[in-house]
Amino acid sequence: MRAYAAAQFTLTRFGAWRAAVLAISALVLLAVGSWLVTQQAMGRAVWLSCALVFAALTVWVLMIQPRTAPLSLRWDAQRWHLGPVDTAGHEPWTGDLHVAIDLGPWMLLRFKRDMSTAVSGPSVTWLPVQRRGLEAHWHALRCAVYSPRPDAGVDTAPDV
Repeated sequence: MRAYAAAQFTLTRFGAWRAAVLAISALVLLAVGSWLVTQQAMGRAVWLSCALVFAALTVWVLMIQPRTAPLSLRWDAQRWHLGPVDTAGHEPWTGDLHVAIDLGPWMLLRFKRDMSTAVSGPSVTWLPVQRRGLEAHWHALRCAVYSPRPDAGVDTAPDV
């Protein structure tokens, strides 16, 4: 089986991810707050108040947080490349991409940078991608993500 042909994707929309995190944070806030109201013990109330404040801060930060910067994701038929959208075609990070969650119109991808990429920060980047904003390229992205990876040292050039 052959690897999928080279492809370039620009990831600009992360609304579904933000909405899901916001909804879960709001549910935690509601659940902890409800439980706290029903408790009489003050020792537990202090710890739960801390959890309640943390959940409230999470919701607040998500509401005012600036949009996630657009990213460029490229498959060159051998490696995945990731970087800011203005580096399209020359992304600074190479690595492997794996599907963590696939819900059809939404996927959570895990990009693990190669150790040879000299960059500070985490070696794993989570990419919440959604069909909205990628409609014309969604099928190609899914094909590239699920295509078999070429074996090391094997030429992936098409047969002539």
